[in-house]
Amino acid sequence: MSIFDSKRLNIFIGAYGSGKSEVSVNCALGMKARNPQSKVLLADLDIVNPFYRSADAIGRLGNTDIRIISPSYANSNVDVPALPGEVYSIFDDESYRGVFDIGGEDMGANVLGSMHGRLLGIDYNLFMVINTLRPFTSDEDSIITMARDLEAAAKLPITGFINNTNLLEETSFEDIVRGNEIIGNVASRTGVPLVCTSVLEGRFSDAELAALNKPGEILCIKRIISYNY
Repeated sequence: MSIFDSKRLNIFIGAYGSGKSEVSVNCALGMKARNPQSKVLLADLDIVNPFYRSADAIGRLGNTDIRIISPSYANSNVDVPALPGEVYSIFDDESYRGVFDIGGEDMGANVLGSMHGRLLGIDYNLFMVINTLRPFTSDEDSIITMARDLEAAAKLPITGFINNTNLLEETSFEDIVRGNEIIGNVASRTGVPLVCTSVLEGRFSDAELAALNKPGEILCIKRIISYNY
């Protein structure tokens, strides 16, 4: 069983540029693919940063029958989108399994703090997505500092780390290995496990993936969100 099927709700937090929105979308797609009859919702709760949102993937998800929830005026020029009431469906309807994409670093994680009472009544995973090739999560101490800030804002403990080290199509196998090494050391220091390593679908051979010294599972990421520079 995938780690993403172990709880009814998967929540993803992380630093800017960690790739948590891409991981969130792929997580929702995987949950639906493994259990086609299930009701899956993907809530884009990035009310801080309007770029690279999981809501952008709506058109690309096609006929997957995944329910998409995003803040009012998402992808517009409104400064402070409102948190949609639909997001509480995961708490009120036990037939749903869900994914929350939380953006905006510690400011965005305050959204979880506001749901603290509700979250205590549901089984959930709180994953920190880490890209060690980004400036604020490039070494062990920086990752630990970021994790503590996110936990304080969310008022919840992180339950697992996801290695999403990448430079998109320029990612090397050595980048992934080094990311696992750094995050593995963080896991040893904090007691929070490294539960998953993501790789771009088709980027590495089966032999390379088999040789990857990793704890947890491999998540093969499909590029769904557009990145325009």
